[in-house]
Amino acid sequence: MTNKFELRHVNVTRYIMPLREGGSLPALAEADDDFKYVLKFKGAGHGTKALIAELIGGQIAKALGLKLPELVFAHLNEAFGRTEADEEIQDLLQGSQGLNLALHFLSGAITFDPTVTKIDETLASKIVWLDAFITNVDRTFRNTNMLIWHNELWLIDHGACLYFHHSWKNWEEAAKSPFKLIKDHVLLPQATQVRQVDTEYKALLSTALLKDIVATIPDAWLAWEGTEASPDDIREVYFNFLNTRLAHSENFVNEIEHARS
Repeated sequence: MTNKFELRHVNVTRYIMPLREGGSLPALAEADDDFKYVLKFKGAGHGTKALIAELIGGQIAKALGLKLPELVFAHLNEAFGRTEADEEIQDLLQGSQGLNLALHFLSGAITFDPTVTKIDETLASKIVWLDAFITNVDRTFRNTNMLIWHNELWLIDHGACLYFHHSWKNWEEAAKSPFKLIKDHVLLPQATQVRQVDTEYKALLSTALLKDIVATIPDAWLAWEGTEASPDDIREVYFNFLNTRLAHSENFVNEIEHARS
């Protein structure tokens, strides 16, 4: 049976430029479908775990009807990057041969600025709920990770979510946590309807849907050092984390309301 969350595959044909300074150095790149993408590298900072977070966070946002650029699996061949003059970028490209992740580039989009654009309370509540659910630490006033494109709000950059997987211990405790860092969320002041959203979203995120999302994590991203767990074993932990967190959403909904008060 076809998994509706399966991504398209593209081959990267041209590295255009790095998009910002920093540890992960995402890049603007072109693929063999003639579209431009924001390319996230498995050879960067947190490796494939950041790509898994980006994938799962993005897929859940998509399932909930929120707007985000199309995600694709992006392949880098062995020859890619050999002519790159910058040694750091060349090392990144060489260390990222094989399967990476990319988001469709929204040409002309501008960074969301909360002082310029006001978001309605329903949409704000949906985004705050999402980020509390996936434990996304990176949608703050300092780094909103949202774009305005064609007068609509688009979500980007979920690579910092699901941070429990960096220690890979006590996932059940992490799943039930209230997520106190929600206090720093850029849309928290407008998130007045999280209880209504909680009811709506819990009905949407079925067990089968979460399993389908987790099933899209490629085996190539699950060969972790320091663990003997199989790819299926690791996927099962991600599923159990999400399923348990959803069942205990009252914990983070209460925290959202506490942070707002």
